[in-house]
Amino acid sequence: MAGILNRTLIVPPVLDHHAVALGSCPKFRVLGPKEIRVSVWNHVLDLVKTGRYFSMADIIDISSLVPSSIQAIDFRVFALLWCNVNMDFTCLNDLNAQSSLFDSLNLCGSILSGIHGNVDKCLYAVDEDCRTTVWTYKNGDEDRVFDSFQPDEQLKKKKKISYVRRRQDVYKSLGPGSEAGLATVLAFGSLFTAPYKGSELHIDIHEARRDQRIQSLIDNSEFLPFVPEILNAGKKFALETIKAPFLCAQLRLLDGQFKNHWKATFQGLKQKLEVLKQSGSKPIHIFVMTDLPQGNWTGSFLGDMASEANHFKLHFLREEDELVMKTAKNLAVAGHGLRFGSVPRSLNGESKMKMNCPHQRLPDILLYIEKSVCSCASLGFVGTAGSTIAESIELMRKSDACSKS
Repeated sequence: MAGILNRTLIVPPVLDHHAVALGSCPKFRVLGPKEIRVSVWNHVLDLVKTGRYFSMADIIDISSLVPSSIQAIDFRVFALLWCNVNMDFTCLNDLNAQSSLFDSLNLCGSILSGIHGNVDKCLYAVDEDCRTTVWTYKNGDEDRVFDSFQPDEQLKKKKKISYVRRRQDVYKSLGPGSEAGLATVLAFGSLFTAPYKGSELHIDIHEARRDQRIQSLIDNSEFLPFVPEILNAGKKFALETIKAPFLCAQLRLLDGQFKNHWKATFQGLKQKLEVLKQSGSKPIHIFVMTDLPQGNWTGSFLGDMASEANHFKLHFLREEDELVMKTAKNLAVAGHGLRFGSVPRSLNGESKMKMNCPHQRLPDILLYIEKSVCSCASLGFVGTAGSTIAESIELMRKSDACSKS
């Protein structure tokens, strides 16, 4: 979207799981864009206050896109400039002394969230969301036509809703010549999208054959790897700890819908293991990534595998493992996120923003290292159906992320 609209991308932090819940687009039950912007801003301030702020660019390597294809700026740098805060808030250890800082940031956030509407040529708050709009770009279709997915009559009556989903060209609606195009800051709500019933939930821009610049950007952003520190950690665990061909099993068993589908989740793994038993030597090495604590494995297929040491050798990572802790420290020192965009400088030329903080909490990166390990699994991968984590690992394996690290 930033490339199409020729705007600088503000790179956000990694949010806590479930900290900001969009809701369900298929059920037309979602938080509105204003509410999402407010929730995100408040959560970002909480991350800063508790020393847990880490940029998505600290985790995902976007150097192949920035600045060659798009311009980007770290959210902290943007907030420092836009909110006119004359203080480095990347490292805070005395929150009481900084209460006035957060008062200023809260006020700035309420304006940027669009609670009070658009602000002249300063801010345009986008109110379209997945209930009303599917964004497109130069696809040859007439603008604002009905999308193929609409709320059914039963849902309309039950929830008393009257939404109509239209397909809108994002460049025509928000680009040059539009009201949004005049604003310095363009603020969306959620841009989450996924295929659904022959359409897309919110963004249907998979190609742009009429615009080679954007087509190149789409192609290059199809897969963005983790930063080298994470990829190297996963490869190191595979080579130096597992030290054998192995299978990766991603078993999501507790969260949401997945806790009701243990049988189906384990069935795919059982079938894969039967094939490996017949064709390979024993024990079969398996890297397990799961949200089920090891103390609760008893009585499950995981517990059965753990008890069959002659057949299976299980490997897993924990947050307190030295490899995970060391990688987290390396990431904190690297400060990849603050390397994008210009970091403000004080009058004496010194950088006003520290690249890392000695008292900052280490980032929670266990999941990312686990994904990297799974990308190196030479005996294959078994994931949980419907899990976006499994989809991400499949893409890493397809893109040969392990051998490129």
